[in-house]
Amino acid sequence: MADTDARAMPTIRLGDHEVSRLIVGANPVLGFSYVGRLMGQFMADYYTPERIVGLIERCLEVGIDTWQTSPHEKIDQALDTLRERGRRMQWIFLASGDYLEDAGRLKEIVARHQPLAVVHHGGVSDRLWREGQVEKAHDLAKRAQDLGVLGGISAHNPDVIRHAEDSGWDVDLYMTCFYQLTRTQEQTRELVGGEVPLWGTFLPGDPARMCEVVRGVQRPCLGFKILAGGRLCDRPEDVAGAFEFAFGNLKPSDGVIVGMFPRFRDEPGENAALTRRFGSPA
Repeated sequence: MADTDARAMPTIRLGDHEVSRLIVGANPVLGFSYVGRLMGQFMADYYTPERIVGLIERCLEVGIDTWQTSPHEKIDQALDTLRERGRRMQWIFLASGDYLEDAGRLKEIVARHQPLAVVHHGGVSDRLWREGQVEKAHDLAKRAQDLGVLGGISAHNPDVIRHAEDSGWDVDLYMTCFYQLTRTQEQTRELVGGEVPLWGTFLPGDPARMCEVVRGVQRPCLGFKILAGGRLCDRPEDVAGAFEFAFGNLKPSDGVIVGMFPRFRDEPGENAALTRRFGSPA
């Protein structure tokens, strides 16, 4: 399927790299769903190795040239296949688990797949912040830089990003979640009062709170979960509104990361069109 819009995809700079302002995520590919376990299983079963590669090839076709993922054997296989086919997809590695502590494993995956950046996992960053050990996130970014790639920090909590910037951390980029999903029940209760929802608290005021911090930092930020973990995907106007809000409230030097599940629609093509519509220079 050919791209129906000839306008160029807007781009931003991450260090010396030029990347599409829209970056494809990987939660659907890996079966991570915020609407329940069965949906996660449905997505994981759909994404066979060939369909994962097909997703990335379609993204490249519509101008999305960068992929952000967590570690997984599915990702390793897809990156190997794309390289064998001569397809150039820039990769951002979201480090978690053993990759945060084992320098050898981090060095191995950087050598194998040559990411443009390694970013410390946001959920872990938020936990370290609560425990008073957030400097460990900075340490990971510095280890990535020592390996010759960009080093970054991801967070759901705007306070982590504010602290990193105010402390002068030597990082190259931030990943900034539009929803602070890592609040404790006590913190959520302070905001909403009364009973706390059972799972997945997407507060409508969170995107504005994160974007206020993002606009105050110098480094490029990649906003993620702009569609509220799929909660804003029911109607085309909701999806368009989420893209319009994101690009209207981030800096011109910032991008967005969006997971895609093209089982029913051409989400790469639709999301690329929305990025050109709302994310192009004025």
